[in-house]
Amino acid sequence: MSEGGTASRYVRNGYLPGEHQGTPINIAETDPEKMVRYLRNGTLNRDQQARQLDFISRMNQRQLAASAEDPALEARIRAMETAFRMQFAAGDVFDIRSETQETQDEYGSGSFGRGCLISRRLVERGVRYVHVELGGWDHHENIDKSISSLSRQIDQPIAALLRDLKRRGLLEETLVVWGGEFGRTPVSESGNGRDHNHYGFTMWLAGGGIKGGIAYGATDEFGFRAVENRVSVHELHATLLHLLGFNHEQLTYRYSGRDFRLTDVHGEVVTGLLA
Repeated sequence: MSEGGTASRYVRNGYLPGEHQGTPINIAETDPEKMVRYLRNGTLNRDQQARQLDFISRMNQRQLAASAEDPALEARIRAMETAFRMQFAAGDVFDIRSETQETQDEYGSGSFGRGCLISRRLVERGVRYVHVELGGWDHHENIDKSISSLSRQIDQPIAALLRDLKRRGLLEETLVVWGGEFGRTPVSESGNGRDHNHYGFTMWLAGGGIKGGIAYGATDEFGFRAVENRVSVHELHATLLHLLGFNHEQLTYRYSGRDFRLTDVHGEVVTGLLA
């Protein structure tokens, strides 16, 4: 979910079948029909749409049976079925107006807060993966003012989400991951900015089997390079998959002639992070 609801790189399916791509949600809007494009069919009612989907599905299945393996067609069949189910559930789940005013105030009035509240509503309904995005962190200049502004936008909503999940009994089974693509250098760029830094940066995790109340690892005295309990991206992925119930060495998908896995040929589970 993001302002604008554009299909960024974070909702793409990569080398997995198309059915695994995400659905972009525009959290700048408050009306569910504006959050998701084409949420309502202005021509056909639900029964008519169901008959139309059934007809198209039978035609696609016939084509699939008559041809060789066609991952794109298989993905299209599943995507249309998912879209039909989502069309009639989204109006409820994305409508936060049904929440109490106290709850809405707890999350705040901004779009990121709306995204966090919708995330809790999605988790309650069994959605397995939710991504809330706030851009603008690429501070090559004016970092002091910009990072303070962005931090104020996310602080209240994230705290509200964690409290809300905990009091509803959902935090123990929900893994919350906060992070970006990398950190920033401890030295200035162009006077009031910071350049990219992938040698040492911070992410935090909560719930879902994570050991709470700890800081794992440390950088050098300049804050530039990780020197203690270093965790690579592959190790982070291995740990996240472990918490989700997967063995990262066995979770593979055959693509372009070889078996791919998220951690490639690297990474071990970081047991020090586990509760």
